[in-house]
Amino acid sequence: PALTAAPRCPLLLPQNRERTAYEGFVSAQGIDFHIRILLPTDFQLKNEIALKNTQDLHIPRPPEYYSCLVRDLEILGWNKVAYLDTGLTTIKLKAEDSCGRQHLITLKLNAKYPTEPPDCLVDFPVPFAISWMPQSSLLDIYNQFLVALESLKEFWDAMDEIDGKTWVLEPENPTRSATTRRIAIGNNVSVSVEVDPRHPAMLPECYFLGADHAVNPLRTKLNNNMHLWDPEISLLQNLKDLLEIDFPSRAVLEKSDFAKDCGICYAYRLNGTTPDQVCDDPRCGQPFHQACLYEWLQGLPSSRQSFNVIFGECPYCNKPLTLKSSMKKL
Repeated sequence: PALTAAPRCPLLLPQNRERTAYEGFVSAQGIDFHIRILLPTDFQLKNEIALKNTQDLHIPRPPEYYSCLVRDLEILGWNKVAYLDTGLTTIKLKAEDSCGRQHLITLKLNAKYPTEPPDCLVDFPVPFAISWMPQSSLLDIYNQFLVALESLKEFWDAMDEIDGKTWVLEPENPTRSATTRRIAIGNNVSVSVEVDPRHPAMLPECYFLGADHAVNPLRTKLNNNMHLWDPEISLLQNLKDLLEIDFPSRAVLEKSDFAKDCGICYAYRLNGTTPDQVCDDPRCGQPFHQACLYEWLQGLPSSRQSFNVIFGECPYCNKPLTLKSSMKKL
């Protein structure tokens, strides 16, 4: 194989004296592709390829599939391709929305492309369904992707403002599909907001986490001021107005000022969760992971349980403490 490849591919050059490694370019349909070939030492290339194909179990694609795909990519523009696998079955396309945010769409093509549409994977908070006909192309999918990006602009604007101007405790690294943010309000006090991506200007669901003496006034303010919600101003500003607070600024405080370790396991993160249970005694206020506190109270002879509520004592100050299995508190 090494001797017969050279005259057919003049731009494919040997890289070692044994002529088992080649690197260079081959042309296909007028396009040059950079490749590197490593031959087995016994030069049994055909057997090697046959074995690998048997293991991978690739479904053979007709020639029309590749010619159509290359044509579609040329029409779309290679500058929009972020990734293309060696089997030409998975493609990642990149796009930028009107606010400069970068996005990816992954396309998984089957052997009947373009008669059948590819599977589309996106990092969206809502389902993404494409309109497809046999004469459709990658450009049609890309244009629908751009339209969908702009339809979510308001939602991502709201989430980006929260991420940029407040201390978000969870999720630690939010994806574009994440609709929830747990925002620090003070020491061991936070609010979890669930934003509707289709109606981001509406009042989100709010769950307060912290000791009752700290969160009860916030719940009262939210209920009393709901009528002040103004869809014409940002979600974050609305939350400030309704709760009558200023969220701790990223420019002034560090996340460590709010990220207090659990008083039982002495860690901040446990299986992806952060401490969300707090002793109600203002003089204590020690935070705990729900799982840690549950296990601790279960092991105390003095604890008692009624349905999903456990009554016991704080591990630090011995004051009465109540744990509900549901962490959502409105």
